[in-house]
Amino acid sequence: MTLLTPPDAFDLHVPIVVVGAGACGLTAALAVREAGVEVLVLERDASPSGSTALSSGMIPAAGSMVQRRAGVEDSPALLAKDIQGKAKGRADPAIVGAVTAESGPVIDWLNGHADIDLHLVQGFLFPGHTVERMHAPPDKTGITLIAMLLAAANRAGVDIATDAHVTALFASADGVVSGVRLTRPDGGVEDIGCDVLILACNGYGGNPAMVSRHIPEMADADYFGHTGNQGDAVNWGVALGGEARHMTAYQGHGSVATPHGILITWALMMEGGIQVNNRGERFSNEHQGYSEQSVTVLAQPDRTAWNIYDARLHALGMTFEDYRNAEAQGAVRSADTMEGLAASIAVDAERLKAAIAETGGDGVDRFGRDFSRTAALKAPFYAIKVTGALFHTQGGLRIDGRARVLRSGGDDPLPNLYAGGGAACGVSGPEVSGYLSGNGLLTAVTLGRIAGRDAAERVG
Repeated sequence: MTLLTPPDAFDLHVPIVVVGAGACGLTAALAVREAGVEVLVLERDASPSGSTALSSGMIPAAGSMVQRRAGVEDSPALLAKDIQGKAKGRADPAIVGAVTAESGPVIDWLNGHADIDLHLVQGFLFPGHTVERMHAPPDKTGITLIAMLLAAANRAGVDIATDAHVTALFASADGVVSGVRLTRPDGGVEDIGCDVLILACNGYGGNPAMVSRHIPEMADADYFGHTGNQGDAVNWGVALGGEARHMTAYQGHGSVATPHGILITWALMMEGGIQVNNRGERFSNEHQGYSEQSVTVLAQPDRTAWNIYDARLHALGMTFEDYRNAEAQGAVRSADTMEGLAASIAVDAERLKAAIAETGGDGVDRFGRDFSRTAALKAPFYAIKVTGALFHTQGGLRIDGRARVLRSGGDDPLPNLYAGGGAACGVSGPEVSGYLSGNGLLTAVTLGRIAGRDAAERVG
């Protein structure tokens, strides 16, 4: 990754440059502008979207005013316990502590902006969460979340340059970043100086070579993230003397409608649905987590599975914009009988009957799932063909609790480099199974605000 010697003069100089206009970058910029400091956000696309726009827009947070109004008792300590429970205690305690402490306040702060409206998602729990703490736009889509953040950024006077692909950094031998080089679609080049750089350009999921090297089990999987996630932030940080950590961690998802490429909410599984393979057989505990389920689904014949559920869960699905889109595109099958559903999805009817019958169990089944907490599936039945996919990587630059990138082999920070979201090592530990629902957007908005606030204090 290119590091250049600083020029005698830059085309433009701003105090703080943010690379990436996703949830992390926009949140960081809002924090900088709140402190009265000038900031420039550089976005490689013509319109900001990134992996945030491809998500369900759900941010887990503890102790928000939205939770309190709903009577939900939560705390940073409980959220930290849930995070470490999923990660088997292997997430950095300092970062877990920083993001959980910031989680409730950042939701309250974002909701204080006129253009942002984050609601508490109620009625079900995602895997690993002990209380209702998902905050999302009313339609539960990342597209709306990005639109809200962009509107807030525009209102706050954040300067955003689009079609601005950062291709190199200017830095001295001691790791001080003095600016960035960006390339325009027409080949034009601009050099922009800065006092502080915040990397918010996500991970490396769009880089097939890096995926093959670090997470080979996902090398041939569908990628549901942004193709611009090429690992630039990690490579720049390492070149400057930083350290990459937990590069084997990622968020997968075992429920992407195929061939439609639409995310199907895991709430269907958590509230009583099951998955069967193309033989009509269940093959796992669907309550383990949708991230690790990506690997399990990909291990099935044809690398696909069927989500099986009923009318009650179909109604739940219809409260999600993505599910409604899937239904409109013909991804949802239905039948009045088990035999009819089996014929519709071309699986063995007796095996499918046996699988559906398991939902009426009153204890823990052979896979470790407890069906006594959800209602048995009953006619009419529904099905969606799904596959496993890679969403985004969770490894990245090692940072401290102020989102400063740390030098390799030590705890001293690089002089003026920050990282958040997918550019930084997250809180999922080193494996796919460590991903707690929402960890990606949790670290995006919390570390974004932490980085922006700290950077503004530095230059202010």
